Amino acid sequence: MTVWNGLPTWVTFSPILGMLVLLFIPRQRNRWLKWVGMAGTLPPLILAITMFVLFDPQSRGVQFAQHVSWIHIPIPQSPGWKLSYAMGADGLSLPLVLMTTIIAALAAVGSMYIKERVKSYFLLFLLLETAMLGVFLARDLFLFFLFFEVTLVATYFLVGIWGYMERERAANQFLLYNGLGSALMLLAFGGLLLVFGTLNLDQLLVRTSQLFADPEWMQGPLRQVIWGIFLCILIAFGIKLPAFPFHTWMLRVHVEAPPAVVMIHSGVLLKMGAYGLIRFGVDLFPPLVQQMATFLAVLGLVNILYGAALAFVQRDLKRVLAYSSVSHMGIILFGIAALNFSGLQGAVFQAVSHGFISALMFLIIAVLYERTGTTMIDEMSGLAKAMPVLSGVLLAGGLALLGLPGMSGFVSEFLAFLGMFKQYPVIAGIGALGLILAAAYTLRAVMAATFGPFLDRWERLTDTKAVETVPMLVLLGLIIAIGVYPQMLGEPMQTTLQMIVTRIGG
Repeated sequence: MTVWNGLPTWVTFSPILGMLVLLFIPRQRNRWLKWVGMAGTLPPLILAITMFVLFDPQSRGVQFAQHVSWIHIPIPQSPGWKLSYAMGADGLSLPLVLMTTIIAALAAVGSMYIKERVKSYFLLFLLLETAMLGVFLARDLFLFFLFFEVTLVATYFLVGIWGYMERERAANQFLLYNGLGSALMLLAFGGLLLVFGTLNLDQLLVRTSQLFADPEWMQGPLRQVIWGIFLCILIAFGIKLPAFPFHTWMLRVHVEAPPAVVMIHSGVLLKMGAYGLIRFGVDLFPPLVQQMATFLAVLGLVNILYGAALAFVQRDLKRVLAYSSVSHMGIILFGIAALNFSGLQGAVFQAVSHGFISALMFLIIAVLYERTGTTMIDEMSGLAKAMPVLSGVLLAGGLALLGLPGMSGFVSEFLAFLGMFKQYPVIAGIGALGLILAAAYTLRAVMAATFGPFLDRWERLTDTKAVETVPMLVLLGLIIAIGVYPQMLGEPMQTTLQMIVTRIGG
């Protein structure tokens, strides 16, 4: 064990430092509370960058691993059930951890418009960041479930208290759908504990591999149990992604939640669905996911076309991006359904790329709404004259969203569709129509908002301030950096994804 073995723990719990400082600041000191809230996101960011730099992309297995026995449940005439505090990072979790810390830091800056109950807001915000990091770094399913549940609670209050007009309805719908997903996840994890006697992820990988190597498992009642566990995992993380028809809760949250929370929600929380599908669906149950691959491909196709078609007819910029997210999550499903290296790489690239792009677009919307009081496209004509910097960044973000070469969206879509064409060329060909629709709805929304006749009521509008411009340029820089040099993201995940593909039999 080295000094770096505790790094995932430090990354995960470092936002609590900010929470402790916040507790000692009076509630009336809003300016101090905002500065401390923003500063509280810096320790996890620095530690995540450190972990990214120290990560050995050639090494197989989990790095910075930490394992401590935690709970022992005695069972008569057996060793009993042992739950552990197990943390670590591999090529699948590392890019998502770094993305989480970056988006959280920039979303904290985007929280400058919060005016009421600032202390409570930042306490919940930092708690949410801790839980998100724990989800990606936990190596024990019980620990994963605990972190996952904390993200639900923190998000529920952030949406329900600081959201817009129908915030309570959005928060309740969020809790209803995600609560159902959590119940199915708990059922699946309980089934895994009963069948395999452990919830340690590394031990589960060994035991499921041994089970599927024995053809006898197909003959007994265990087959139904394993299929039941797998389907529970599929639905639980399909709701979180969200996959059609479990997407309606996400639309309402995107529209009603405060902008900084939408940056987190769209940028990070939806990606927990993709992470869970790959980590617990594909990696633990390779023969079952092979049998469901066609279904996943069709589901991805529905997501792509349905989301793109409805994004095209929306008049509210927030709803355009909400339906766009549904469409882009379909590309992640495409990558997973391909079950080859290109497809899985495309799925993870899409998770990170869409995280940065959607965070950028919702940050722009927050600034627009603060200035204009509207997000309706028809009411924002001619903004480029009054706000040239913001309009330029909005256009660049739109080009990234539609997958322009040289930006991260192009790399992720190219890899996912490349993997898909190898397995399902017809479905991939139909799905490519979604890319054309993406160009249509993105350009329509961006051009209508920024160009066209200049409206007199925008004469006194001011362009972005430095505190708004810097986070936008950081996100845009990351989007271009991944698009120009994708290896910076692809190299760390290569060994882990190759191991998953090998288990699938690819």
